[in-house]
Amino acid sequence: MDFTNQVVLITGASRGIGKATAIEFANRNATVVINYRNNEAAANETLAALPGKGHSIFRADVCEPEALNSMIEATVERYGKLDVVVNNAGCSVNHAIEKVEFEEWQAAWRKVIDTNLIGAANVAFFAAKQMMQQKHGRMVFVSSRGAFRGEPTKPAYGASKAGMNALSQSLAKQLAPYNIFIGTVAPGFVATDMGVQTLSKTEKEAIERECPLKRVAKPEEVAYSIAFLASKGAEFSTGAILDVNGASYLRT
Repeated sequence: MDFTNQVVLITGASRGIGKATAIEFANRNATVVINYRNNEAAANETLAALPGKGHSIFRADVCEPEALNSMIEATVERYGKLDVVVNNAGCSVNHAIEKVEFEEWQAAWRKVIDTNLIGAANVAFFAAKQMMQQKHGRMVFVSSRGAFRGEPTKPAYGASKAGMNALSQSLAKQLAPYNIFIGTVAPGFVATDMGVQTLSKTEKEAIERECPLKRVAKPEEVAYSIAFLASKGAEFSTGAILDVNGASYLRT
């Protein structure tokens, strides 16, 4: 899992799983491009935390195709290639059907699908076009166990991640002839700053009871799995969806 001389672009990398992933790749000698949407200060903090030289940040909203295309083009112009893309940017909105009116329901679906699924598809499109020219590349998608077990209060989130899983597997089949390999991680609850802050004590205890390890995942554990799927030697895992939930949800 050595990424020397490889260029890795990570969407939503200013905090949480994205930040941990940026650090993971930089620790493994990659040159990292940190994508962020609004929080430039956090993006710069992540940049400062990366070992090595040559890393950069790029502002782009994954819901804006032109910005994504510009980001890919700028990355290739600066570094000459793009080896790995991690599709991590996403959002989640509570919209339990018994608690919202139709307008709020519809707005939640549009926001979540546009970001988590269509945004990820557009990143993949622009990245794949570059990787096809190069005749090599890796993409890793950050999905969720919610794609499998359901998300009662956030149905758009569960649906968007299920769609992401199908997207990643479709691309794995289509892009393999170009020496482009696709992986997906499906974490359970992860102890990011944002995630932990939204939990009550009761909710936190309930989540921990689901896992036989009696805890939730650390962002670094998810980042390690992402790096594995992007690494040389993991080619025959293309199309795989790797559960990273500490056996809190098991599927067959």
